[in-house]
Amino acid sequence: MKDITVRRSEPNDYEAVHKIFTNPRVIWGTLQLPYPSVDMWKKRLAEPPEGLISLVACVENNEVVGQLGLHTFPKRFRRRHAGQIGMAVHDDWQNKGIGTALMQAAIELADNWLDLRRLELEVYVDNIPAIRLYEKFGFIIEGTLVEYAFRDGEYVDTYLMARLRDQNG
Repeated sequence: MKDITVRRSEPNDYEAVHKIFTNPRVIWGTLQLPYPSVDMWKKRLAEPPEGLISLVACVENNEVVGQLGLHTFPKRFRRRHAGQIGMAVHDDWQNKGIGTALMQAAIELADNWLDLRRLELEVYVDNIPAIRLYEKFGFIIEGTLVEYAFRDGEYVDTYLMARLRDQNG
């Protein structure tokens, strides 16, 4: 495996991120709809909402192959300690350390720079590789959201998973 670099996404990454979200396994594993528009991703990266930190994973010639969004709540006083994670890795780069690199970067940022005590995410109950990745980083299943999303013609359940940073750091 070549070196993986994680960095903050830039507005000009929109075409690469759009390409990630056109992959069948990415659509299957996320809440995104098929056939995303390039303009939608261009706007998302150029005008992120307050509290969103978007990271990308790059390989080889700075090719963007993964994206992670860390959503924080700067205006929700009682939720400032929490963040929500959403992530996608290009189909051709899954199971090659990209998700691990993105999660390491997000947790380091959350723990050491943003002082987030709680990280949350949702994952389909049948997305076993993603669940294993999250468990590797200390996420636990807190509950099941029944018929949470409509995917490929049927309703599917989702786990709500969270990681609490221990009080000793």
